[in-house]
Amino acid sequence: MLRERIGLYGHRNWIVIADSAYPALSRQGVETIVADAAQIDVLQRALNALSDSRHLKPVVYADVELSFVDDDDAPGIEIYRQRLSRLLGGYETKTLRHEEIITKLDHASETFRVLIIKTNLTLPYTSVFLELDCSYWKAESEAKLRARILHH
Repeated sequence: MLRERIGLYGHRNWIVIADSAYPALSRQGVETIVADAAQIDVLQRALNALSDSRHLKPVVYADVELSFVDDDDAPGIEIYRQRLSRLLGGYETKTLRHEEIITKLDHASETFRVLIIKTNLTLPYTSVFLELDCSYWKAESEAKLRARILHH
């Protein structure tokens, strides 16, 4: 199912690999599904599917709050952070306040489809947000194109 979505999706679509408390959103174009699986495993599968894609790459977002959650308040969070860091080691990960990411996601969902995959993880601020981008056209190429058009 995820590979089908990736085949359908393009740049500006989003995939969220969420913890179990992530809300079901009411906006049309947002699809929420439940995966009875570990969040790290679901994220790994999503990243693998994207890396197999010829047309997409993820721009990864994580909540900045995750860095400040204490293991005393959320037992297991330190181990989770270590596993997440290893998994995302090859990706540039942007960290923003949770509400800032939600605002970006909300704005995107006005026009573009969003897939939310809820996992069985019960640790706070652990959702990982994947904004899909075109893998075969670089931002530098787009900037050069726009400059040529502007000067034409």
